[in-house]
Amino acid sequence: MTIELVDGKAGTAHISSEDKAIIHQAKFSKSDVVFDWGDAFKCSMSSSNRATVGTGCASIQGLDWHITSAESVTISNGSQGMKRNDIICAHYNRNPKNGNELVELVVLKGSPNATAAADPTIPSGKILSGAVDAYMPLWRIPLDGITVGTPVRLFTPRGALWDSVTQTCQLTWQNTASFVPASYGASNTITVKDGLIFVDLSSFRSTVKVGDYRVWLFEAGVKPSKTIDLGCVANVAGAAYGKQARWNADGSVTLIGGVNSSDIVQCFPKIIPVPDGVEFV
Repeated sequence: MTIELVDGKAGTAHISSEDKAIIHQAKFSKSDVVFDWGDAFKCSMSSSNRATVGTGCASIQGLDWHITSAESVTISNGSQGMKRNDIICAHYNRNPKNGNELVELVVLKGSPNATAAADPTIPSGKILSGAVDAYMPLWRIPLDGITVGTPVRLFTPRGALWDSVTQTCQLTWQNTASFVPASYGASNTITVKDGLIFVDLSSFRSTVKVGDYRVWLFEAGVKPSKTIDLGCVANVAGAAYGKQARWNADGSVTLIGGVNSSDIVQCFPKIIPVPDGVEFV
C-alpha cells in the first residue's frame, strides 16, 4: 500500500525518518529551518581556534535535530596576509551499511585568498532522494590573516508554525550616497503572508547613472528560492514612464531600466501573488 497512517498504531514498528521528513517538509517547506528555541544556535569565538554554538532546534530537509548543551568546533589557523571564510554546518549522515543516521557540527574550510575571501562550496545532497550526506550552513567565520572576525549568521530563526504567518525580508541601501533615501521613506521591506507578496520600497534620489542595478541589498529575513518579477514599483518624477523591479534569489532587489543622475524615483506599495513553485528561505 502507498497509503499509511504514519502516527497510527500498526502493531509493529513502522514510522521511519523518511516518513517524518516527508510530513515535516509538507508542514514547514522543503527548506532547512532553524526554530526560535533555546539560544537559536548563538555562535561565539571562545578562542581564536574554537567556535562555540549554543542550544537550538532545527530541521534539515524535514529531519528534526537539536543541541541541548553548547557544542564547540575547531577553526584552523589563518595565514598571514590571506583572507578566508569557513562555514560551520550541521552535517547529516546515514551509514549505508546499517542505515543509522546522525547530525553533527562540522567546519567547511574556505580557500585562502590574498584579496577577497569566498565561502567554500556547500555539498548538495537530497536525503529523500537517497543521499547519505547533507549539509545545513549555520555560521560564516571570517578570517583576515591570523585574526578571526565576528561570526556571521546564515539563517533567520523562525517562530512556531512560521510558514503560516508573516515572513519578512529587510532590505538596505546599496549606497546612501548614490541613492539618497527620502526623508520619510517606506520600510524597505518585502513581506510574504497568506500567499501574497507585499512590497514596500522607499523612494530615493539618484546621484549616479546606472543601468539595471541592485539598489536594495539583503539585510535580514527571508529570500525567494528563485527570482520574482515584482512588476512596476515606482515612477520617475517628471517622466512619463515607470520602473519595474525584480526580487533576486540572494534577497536583493534590482531596479530595471536604469536611472540617471538627479532622477527622483518615487516608489509605491505593491501587492502580487506568490508565484507557483517559489519558496522562502
